Amino acid sequence: MLKQQARLVSTGLKLQDLCMLSLAFPVAYWVRDELPRVGLRLPGADELPGLYPISRYYGLLVTSLLLWTAAARWSAVYQAYRTRPLWVELWRIARSLLLVAVAVAAIGFALHQSDVSRSFVALYYVVTFGFLLANRVGLRLLARAARRRGYNTRSYAVVGSGDLGRGLVHRVAAHPHWGLSFQGWILEGDGPPPEGRVLGRLDELGAILEREVLDEVVFAVPRERLETIEAAVQLCEVQGVGAKVCLDLFPHRVARLELEELEGMPVLSFTTIPQDAIALFAKRAFDILVSGLVLLLGAPIFLAVAVAIKLDSRGPVLFRQKRVGLNGREFTLLKFRSMVDGAERLHQKMRRKSQVTGPVYKRDGDPRITPVGRWLRRTSLDELPQFWNVLRGEMSVVGPRPPIPAEVKEYQRWQRRRLSMKPGITCTWQVSGRSEIGFERWMELDLAYIDNWSLWLDLRIFLLTIPAVLTGRGAK
Repeated sequence: MLKQQARLVSTGLKLQDLCMLSLAFPVAYWVRDELPRVGLRLPGADELPGLYPISRYYGLLVTSLLLWTAAARWSAVYQAYRTRPLWVELWRIARSLLLVAVAVAAIGFALHQSDVSRSFVALYYVVTFGFLLANRVGLRLLARAARRRGYNTRSYAVVGSGDLGRGLVHRVAAHPHWGLSFQGWILEGDGPPPEGRVLGRLDELGAILEREVLDEVVFAVPRERLETIEAAVQLCEVQGVGAKVCLDLFPHRVARLELEELEGMPVLSFTTIPQDAIALFAKRAFDILVSGLVLLLGAPIFLAVAVAIKLDSRGPVLFRQKRVGLNGREFTLLKFRSMVDGAERLHQKMRRKSQVTGPVYKRDGDPRITPVGRWLRRTSLDELPQFWNVLRGEMSVVGPRPPIPAEVKEYQRWQRRRLSMKPGITCTWQVSGRSEIGFERWMELDLAYIDNWSLWLDLRIFLLTIPAVLTGRGAK
């Protein structure tokens, strides 16, 4: 019954969203068509051009509706949100619309549709998001009002009265707007009786389900007794009552726990790295865009630096070095040569004079650096060839700096987690003082970046890199 109700709600939301997309279309057309009449002008244009009749753009509407259906499913827009905050739902809606907009732009480019107003298309998706936002906020307010009056609530019982079960009940009680009503405890093992209503013991579950009005039974038992509840979970399934198992397998874990399905087999996944496919795709798209622009527009700078290096000292223009990338993959990193030819052979001798603790080498006034190389390092121009590594997919624009294999061999185990994300040209360390920061702090910054990664964090670091490079702070 609950599954049927959930499917009904999901279907209703899908229909509402399609209505919102359809309603936003004429509204956006009317707003865009009225803009020239109020005298709005675009920079560099005499006036905003008018639109064709609305029927000319019906293809955009149909395409958007079809793409939205696929994008919303990909982004899990129609999952249950009873216990999730509003921003989670809005974020999934926003990224679905972004996917639709990108796909529509790609289709238009491929079909050479120069007659479609880009301002109208952009305005359409902005209005659509506004309508979807208003719809979700309104639905949540209605749901909360209904739950306060006793409607749209779900009753549940908890099997197990230990710390895990009590913590669950307290957390649910702190969110009354979820509409979850605690009916009582079902005792699973020996121990003092809990506070509150006791419905019975676990071996009486069948009779309890017949006697009580329960929508769900939550099993909150210690992990060593999980095998004992299998029959009880099956009994809930037989009697049509939802069953949930509260997992506390590794209470001291750092990794996030996710449930996956492998050919019908449920699999628990523990990971400390970002898993959002849409956000990671956007990160890769950003990498390709930025690296492509730098390599294309920066060609004159590349040529000038190459000439300066050749005139300054003997040796190749580019310095190639083995570095360690994602999860230990080795690749060849490219940089403009800033040291004398053969500087690698002196590396082990120079490490004894390092001014930074840990397996890395940093020193003021390194005698191996050439005059031009010192200027390249101060301006970070020596890093420019790494955009080729970014374009190849070996690096990212933002990410932990790639270490050399010899350094990785000296890592402590907890420090190896910084290899769990693709290395980058710039990172938190880069904008926080670079060589002025000790090795331990450097590792902490990289791990904090991985744990808190988001597209906005990447954008923030990217923008902060610009003044850091211009001032040369911490560069050696």
